[in-house]
Amino acid sequence: MILLLVLGGLMVAVAIMLVAMATRTTKEATGVSRSIAALEAMNDMPKELTAEFDRPFAERVLEPLQGRLLKIGRRFSGADSSERIYRKLELAGNPPGWNVDRVVALKVVGAVAGLAGSFLFSFMLDLSVFNRIMFVAAGTVVGFFGPNLYLYQKGYDRQAQLQRDLPDAIDLLTISVESGLAFDAAVQQVSRNTEGPLSEEFSRVLREMQIGQGRAAALRGLAERTNLDDLRSFVGALVQADAFGIPIAEVLRVQSHEMRTKRRQRAEEKAQQVPVKMTIPLIFCILPTLFVAVLGPAAITIMDNLG
Repeated sequence: MILLLVLGGLMVAVAIMLVAMATRTTKEATGVSRSIAALEAMNDMPKELTAEFDRPFAERVLEPLQGRLLKIGRRFSGADSSERIYRKLELAGNPPGWNVDRVVALKVVGAVAGLAGSFLFSFMLDLSVFNRIMFVAAGTVVGFFGPNLYLYQKGYDRQAQLQRDLPDAIDLLTISVESGLAFDAAVQQVSRNTEGPLSEEFSRVLREMQIGQGRAAALRGLAERTNLDDLRSFVGALVQADAFGIPIAEVLRVQSHEMRTKRRQRAEEKAQQVPVKMTIPLIFCILPTLFVAVLGPAAITIMDNLG
């Protein structure tokens, strides 16, 4: 009898344990199922709801910020600021990633950066209130016009390099035409065998002619993208030769000789400017040290004798 009671109690305990384990397994399976269902629901969401999160950071944040900065910059810029900035970009060679809207936005960023930097730096200089205000105002103005100054310097350097490379390029163009190549093929040879901004400009002229633009219009566009008188006179001579049927080889020969003459004259002009430019450092830097070295011992001897 006692054995039967013990066996019955064990069976009851085993049954309770099995029921508890089944209940826990069901709960765990239900929790996992819910998680899987939630993940599937997120994956099955309409693309219209997830498109905002799938966009790159630049499109979600940087482009709206640039739009707001552009509105602020246009308020402080003049009515013709877009044309002037576009002209500077053309002279600078259209740097990658730079356009009119981005330059206007960068002007606002530069103004804020100049304001913050000059304000913090003014505490290091221990300036008065008025001088601090003027210093912060100057820093803000410099930051606002910083992108314009960068474009001006880049355009100046590019035009100077164009002027240096132009005589050699015209010589190569003349040799190519006189050897029997057509003008378009000669321009292609110059663009392939040279480097720098002039090669890029000739390549652009070729691309414009390949898409259907006339030779005269493409050459005029080359002259408008620069501010060099030599290049404009060269383009004008080529356009007139094309219009009146004058042999281009003869025009190129004359232009090549003229460019070499102008380059030699510019070199002579800079050589004549050297003595004048050396006067200032000679007076303020070299002569004082020479006087100290030569007259210093004599001055010390005179002072000792007088003492």
